[in-house]
Amino acid sequence: MTRVFIDGEAGTTGLGIRDRLRSLPVEILSIDPAKRKDPQARLEMMQSADIVVLCLPDDAAREAVALAKGLDNVKILDASTAHRVAANWEYGFPELDSSQAARIAAARHVANPGCYPTGVIGLLRPLVAAGLVPADHPITVNAVSGYSGGGRSEIEAHEHKGGPAFELYGLGLEHKHVPEIMAYAGLKRRPLFVPSIGHFAQGMIVSVPLQLADLPGYVRVSDVEECLNAYYEGSRYVSLASPDLARLDAAALADSDEMALRVHGSEKWRHVLLTASLDNLGKGAAGAALQNIRLMGGLED
Repeated sequence: MTRVFIDGEAGTTGLGIRDRLRSLPVEILSIDPAKRKDPQARLEMMQSADIVVLCLPDDAAREAVALAKGLDNVKILDASTAHRVAANWEYGFPELDSSQAARIAAARHVANPGCYPTGVIGLLRPLVAAGLVPADHPITVNAVSGYSGGGRSEIEAHEHKGGPAFELYGLGLEHKHVPEIMAYAGLKRRPLFVPSIGHFAQGMIVSVPLQLADLPGYVRVSDVEECLNAYYEGSRYVSLASPDLARLDAAALADSDEMALRVHGSEKWRHVLLTASLDNLGKGAAGAALQNIRLMGGLED
């Protein structure tokens, strides 16, 4: 039986992963809470595991990887931002291309994607790869997430103090997810990324507007739809959904590990709005981690 140790299992993502692991034939290794910051105790847990999942802040995740150096039989899945564009780490988005799942399965080190990048990359990578959207095209990304993505302090602010209805943040335009988005969406020009938090616990909408008249050639709404539909054909977790709705609920996929992509278009005005709906704690975090653990452990989906 595959043994899994979650370093940082008391956090939001760690709890979500632990809960999902109950559906798999794995043994979950848990450290004594009093020793969760003891390097020797953590090392002993790592030595007993087949897969170590890091649900830690970035610096602590880097320290954990250094601690595990030399444990050649242990695979590491890092849920932090620390290694998402690092050399010798595979990116844990199995739908990235047709061979990514196999690369994840064979990798020793895998970086779990961020929630916002999952939506952006899911929408843009197929279009950039197909040449419909140039890699240097000016891209704007607007996104709203449930407050649970902000961790314990954000959850407390919303659940115990009432919290604001809506907040834009990252207004310095230096959000740490941008390098990840560029690397895996295939962008050569830095996108304008505008994240926000709404007063709801779970869910997310990522939206990318496109002016079709500004794209090379004559790109139609149907070209965009066909590209995304073909790219994710047969995928269990990512699909192209119908755009025929009057409103899009950010919490529609709460408690789901799926992601729904949509192409809202107007040929009359040559406009397209791409949207990705997902749960920031599901496909955006713990759900993605479960996919990767299955692949890394050779476990049946």
